[in-house]
Amino acid sequence: MNTPNARIVQLFSYGTLQDRNVQLASFGRELTGRPDALPGYAQTLLAIEDPKVVELSGKTHHPVVRPSVNAADEVAGTVFEITEQELAAADEYEVSDYKRVRVTLKSGIDAWVYIAA
Repeated sequence: MNTPNARIVQLFSYGTLQDRNVQLASFGRELTGRPDALPGYAQTLLAIEDPKVVELSGKTHHPVVRPSVNAADEVAGTVFEITEQELAAADEYEVSDYKRVRVTLKSGIDAWVYIAA
């Protein structure tokens, strides 16, 4: 991590933040994480208008999640331990169609995640 005293937070990713190139460009390092899931949400695709984000991810459409009416729905992904500084970098990467919220993952871990704004 960046500094020994940096506060560590959990970030759940189901999309492009799992991509090595996006991680290197956003955080300056490759993240290591573990599989987890986001219960009570469903995933769709969102057209990305920001050319910088499209260039970085190599994709014109990114996954996005919304709360689901079906309690059995869940979204698979990866939970990463990152610094608050890296969380701010993730905020910069995500376009305005996303908002960051706290959730409880299937494992019981509390984490930040980007959902539909």
